[in-house]
Amino acid sequence: MDNLFKNKFRIDSTRLKGWDYSSGAYYFITICVKGRESLLGQIKNGEMVLSEIGVAAEKCWIEIPDHFPFVKPDEHVIMPNHVHGIIVINRNDGVETQFVERQDFASLQYRPNPNRFGPQSKNLGSIIRGFKIGVKKWTIKNNVSFEWQQGFYDRIVRNEKELCNVRNYILNNPLKWEKDKNLFRRDGKC
Repeated sequence: MDNLFKNKFRIDSTRLKGWDYSSGAYYFITICVKGRESLLGQIKNGEMVLSEIGVAAEKCWIEIPDHFPFVKPDEHVIMPNHVHGIIVINRNDGVETQFVERQDFASLQYRPNPNRFGPQSKNLGSIIRGFKIGVKKWTIKNNVSFEWQQGFYDRIVRNEKELCNVRNYILNNPLKWEKDKNLFRRDGKC
């Protein structure tokens, strides 16, 4: 729901209230190029062919654990105008990364240490911010015009079946490109 804040419209966060986004979990992520420009490559015969920026994005994705040792990137795909991927946060703090097995949305448990306002580090937002900065640094260094869309989209993966479905969706995404490339959500975001 849109809210008015300081006489400007503000869109409510899509983040799950009460969830600690530094918690061990599987997160399905979508990150879009600003204006949905196809700058990361192109689909040829159902396969993604990366541009130079796409190669840089691939490298930055693979290097996420170099900057965040508690993170394991899972399946991912760099698409012409967006990136889909699974980020696994596993802190090795004695709490195993688990699924919340129930199917209903309310089954995601409230975390005792939800994110707070102020500097955010070592959580999902900082991981994605680091990835985006890595790609942007490459584009600046190579004098290439490129911008990410502000923010990103995430879904907490709830069980093994959903994880399998998300992995298949990611792997098959290039095959669906012709059908999906012009789809926008009602609000114009990817």
